[in-house]
Amino acid sequence: MGEEGMAIDAENKAKTSPKLTLLPLIALIFYDVSGGPFGVEDSVRAGGGPLLSLLGFLIFPLIWSIPEALITAELATSFPENGGYVIWISSAFGPFWGFQEGFWKWFSGVVDNALYPVLFLDYLKRSFPIFNQLIARIPALLGITVSLTYLNYRGLHIVGFSAVSLAVFSLCPFVVMSFLSIPRISPKQWLAVDFKKVEWRGYFNCMFWNLNYWDKASTLAGEVENPSKTFPKALLVAVILVVSSYLIPLLAGTGALKSPSSEWSDGYFAEVGMLIGGVWLKWWIQAAAAMSNLGLFEAEMSGDAFQLLGMSEMGMLPSVFASRSKYGTPTISILCSATGVIFLSWMSFQEILEFLNFLYAIGMLLEFAAFIKLRIKKPELHRPYKVPLQTLGAALLCLPPAMLLVLVMSLASVQTFLVSCVVILLGFLLYPTLVHAKDRKWAKFVTDEPGLPSSTSLEVNSVLLQPHQEVADEASVSLLSDLSSTKLGQERGEVLVEGVVKAE
Repeated sequence: MGEEGMAIDAENKAKTSPKLTLLPLIALIFYDVSGGPFGVEDSVRAGGGPLLSLLGFLIFPLIWSIPEALITAELATSFPENGGYVIWISSAFGPFWGFQEGFWKWFSGVVDNALYPVLFLDYLKRSFPIFNQLIARIPALLGITVSLTYLNYRGLHIVGFSAVSLAVFSLCPFVVMSFLSIPRISPKQWLAVDFKKVEWRGYFNCMFWNLNYWDKASTLAGEVENPSKTFPKALLVAVILVVSSYLIPLLAGTGALKSPSSEWSDGYFAEVGMLIGGVWLKWWIQAAAAMSNLGLFEAEMSGDAFQLLGMSEMGMLPSVFASRSKYGTPTISILCSATGVIFLSWMSFQEILEFLNFLYAIGMLLEFAAFIKLRIKKPELHRPYKVPLQTLGAALLCLPPAMLLVLVMSLASVQTFLVSCVVILLGFLLYPTLVHAKDRKWAKFVTDEPGLPSSTSLEVNSVLLQPHQEVADEASVSLLSDLSSTKLGQERGEVLVEGVVKAE
């Protein structure tokens, strides 16, 4: 690695923050995916009653959440570095597609994160109507975004333990509500459905949004303590926690009340709490909802920022994105993600939801393809956790979620198709622009090396670490030129990683 990369590695090593342990990682995955039952109310309205909503949260995890979590566990433990799915795609299909995956997922994540300050105020405005007025709403949005960005800046371990506290606080009122609802529950109400009122597009988008982003935590795998053991355990517990946090409150609310499906919209659980337990429970749920949105924001921003850091460490982005604060956090990457959130917060909830689902679906199709290709082309790859299926079984595992992704994409509006095409085209243009910038030395890259043609160092194969190997620095995943390891040793007089697995 060149002097620039070595300097950044040495600097970042000194600034590494404490590692994430099991409990904070479970909380971060929980908030990457869910954050509690806030937002699932629409599934009752769009599903024409409780039946389709309840069936959805029973069946969708089997065909979508569990396969995605299993694939994430295998690939995240095989490549335990910051960048996550960007590394997986680069290993399977090369850095061009790895960059596209990173760009789509980062853009989708920033769009998703723009929801949470807005939703935070939407819950508060039910008790404080002043937040309906722009003169109060805009400063509040900016203040929330800046405050939460600063918390991210202070360290990932702080974010992790904050997520644990927020998760406990957010779920407690629903535990209380569920116990209070037991005497009033009428099971036959769970079977109610009016197919004439079913809105399939809204229903599938709501289900998909509430059960995706299992792979998000992989972007900060390099910050996890003993990821080969911690990741599979965290994903298993998170799947159980997420599904339970949806089903139990829905069973309680729809079984205890005879509210028409049309009343079940965002924020309705606060009304359910009031009808079951009283005003005090309504206020508790509103406060929990507001806090949950803060946890969702923190988890999403952490994933987005460490993804950019990982891409910079691989040479896909300028080295400035790999620089860390004294707390070990990627300062520029955090600021970049926060800026995107501020500019996108003007979009409506439904526009954001459909748009981010479309981009996310494209990225997930690429991840499934990479999972299968790595099984075929790199059977020797060290996999601390391996999905207990052979190649054919692994391909069949990907089939149901892939079909769901295609279905969600096919239901998108023309506007979503057009905007998504623009974003995809932008990614295609951005990659060669960065290669040109590297050629002309307009910016410094971690993989800049004396005597090596700049244009080739991005047009390359990934050198990917085995988790049991000793390396000079944890963040030593780089995109290097397509030279044999012997030639690299002769030309540079150094070997960063022994026994590497080279992506084709």
